[in-house]
Parts: sequence; C-alpha cells; structure tokens
Amino acid sequence: MDLVLELFDEYLLDRAWASIVPIHAFQHTIANGTSTVPLLTLTSKWTQLVSHLPHPPLTIDNSLYDSLSSSTSSFVVPRSAWPRAYFPRQIISLTLITLVGIYALYFLFASLSYYFIFNHDMMRHPRFLKNQVKLEIQTSLKAFPVMTLLTLPFFQAEVMGVSKLYDRVDSYGWTYFILSIPMFLLFTDFCIYWIHRWLHIPIIYKTLHKPHHKWIIPTPFASHAFHPIDGWAQSVPYHAFIFLFPMHRVLYLVLFVAVNFWSIFIHDSDMITGHPLEKIINGPAHHTLHHIYFTVNYGQYFTWADRAGNSYRHPDSSLDPLLEVKINEHKEREAEARKTK
Repeated sequence: MDLVLELFDEYLLDRAWASIVPIHAFQHTIANGTSTVPLLTLTSKWTQLVSHLPHPPLTIDNSLYDSLSSSTSSFVVPRSAWPRAYFPRQIISLTLITLVGIYALYFLFASLSYYFIFNHDMMRHPRFLKNQVKLEIQTSLKAFPVMTLLTLPFFQAEVMGVSKLYDRVDSYGWTYFILSIPMFLLFTDFCIYWIHRWLHIPIIYKTLHKPHHKWIIPTPFASHAFHPIDGWAQSVPYHAFIFLFPMHRVLYLVLFVAVNFWSIFIHDSDMITGHPLEKIINGPAHHTLHHIYFTVNYGQYFTWADRAGNSYRHPDSSLDPLLEVKINEHKEREAEARKTK
C-alpha cells in the first residue's frame, strides 16, 4: 500500500491536500526564515476554518509553492500544511484509497465474472434466494468500511516502513523473487484454511461466518458478502506475510489484487469438472461444494490442506447443483403437461 499511496500523492493527493489544508492558512505559525515570498492573507472561510487544525512545525524554505513534477516544469501548486509523512494525512488518504479501491475491484471483477462466467441457470435453483444478488451486494457494501478500518493498521505499518517489503530485485536476487510467489501462496493458503475451519466452530460460525453461508448457491457478488470481522480475519494472512518474509513491493501488490480476484472467481458456482489440476487446485467447483455441504473444502487455492485435514470432497459431476435445477424443471414440465390433459 505504500507504493499505491506514493503514486496517489504524486498524481492526485498532493494537489488535493494543498487545497484542503493549504499552508498559507497557518501563516501566523510559519517560521519565515529566508523566504522572500510574502505570506498570503486569510481570504476565505475555509482557510480560516482549517487554520485551527493540528499540524507539524511549519517552515518556508523558498516558497509557498511546490513544483508539480520536474525542475523544468513551469506548473506549481500551493503546498499543504500536512506533508506526505504527516500521520493524520496518511491515515485519511489510506482510508479513502482503500475504500475506493475495494469498491472498484469488487464491482469490476464481480461484474465481469457475473456476466461472462457465472451460469445464470443457477439462479433457478430452489435454494437461490429471492433478490439474492441485491442482498449479496448490500452485505458487501456494508462490510467494506469496517473491514477497511480493521485493515488500516497493516497499511499504515507498511507506509511507515515496518514491513519487509523491498524495492530492488537485486536486494534478494531473482531466485528469491520467484520463490517468494509460492511461499506467499502456500503460507496464506495454510493460514486461511485454519482460519476458515475455525470459523466453522459452531459458536463462532453462528456469529461470524453464518452470514456468508446464507448464499447456498453463490454468485460472484457473494465473494465479499461477509460479516466484516469474518472477511477481515481471512485477509490477515495476506498482510501478515510481508511482516514475516521479504517481498518485492510491486510483486506483493500484484498478488494482493490477484487473490482478491481469485476470491471472486471461486464464487461463480461453476461445477466444470475433469480438468487435470482438479485434485491440486481448489477451484470454483470445490468452493461450490463448500457452500452446499459447509464442512468440506476450506482451502483457498489448493486442496492439500483439506486432504491433510480430512475435509476434502472431490467435485464429482454428480454433485453439480445444476442437476437439481434440471430435475425441478422436468418435474414442472410434467406437472404442466398433466394440467393440460
């Protein structure tokens, strides 16, 4: 998240914060050492209002303005009294970026999966709820703000340099860079398996995880339709990894987006079976069975933890919930035919 914040600061937030908390609003507290630029006067109610906000010690070295980009740029913007390293600015910026990011990622990927992958025949299943897609989206939207607040300490720690994220590949070499990918996947898969399994302990399940299992036949929009503490708990391994093991920051960002996409992908109720990696990869068919039978296939990406924990159920084609849809439709046609006789 530190990389994302840096990019947003560079191309958007520096200007935004210079407008929201301009340095000239605090002209009475600025140590005007060598500056030859006259201080601006308070001309608006907004600047008068924000002049009461806390801020770090302020000084003017050369100007009240900063160059937008290179030293050759003729474009300048006012400076903010809240610089990039100021903690309140970082927290607010991270909150907004995370919320915008998760909403955008959710609606983009879930919509693509819903319209192009999800089999809409599943919506005729007898256990598919009335207005389920709407309910899934509403549950997700309510969970995102709380999940964001719970996740902020991890993101703030990243920004403050506490994590083991690094910039240069040669810091650890290409071999470690490549190996860190399966390390990340295996570590998070193992941790999520046990967190997910513990969430099925009856006393915990009833409070935290049952809302997610409301969707017996889920659509991609159910991927984040959790109780917020449930959703946060299953995300903790993603964040914990970079505080335990070094990882290239760009690679981590790519994997973080990818695992969120995977969470959406496995909720498409797909029961396509017979592919060569079926016994290794915990795909949509496996997770479909988890939503139907509850106590099987807890894993996130792989089947190995379920096999070791005796919770694996193979996605045989005979278990496809679409078969029940076809059976019900056949019964309805027969009943309709009898009425017309």
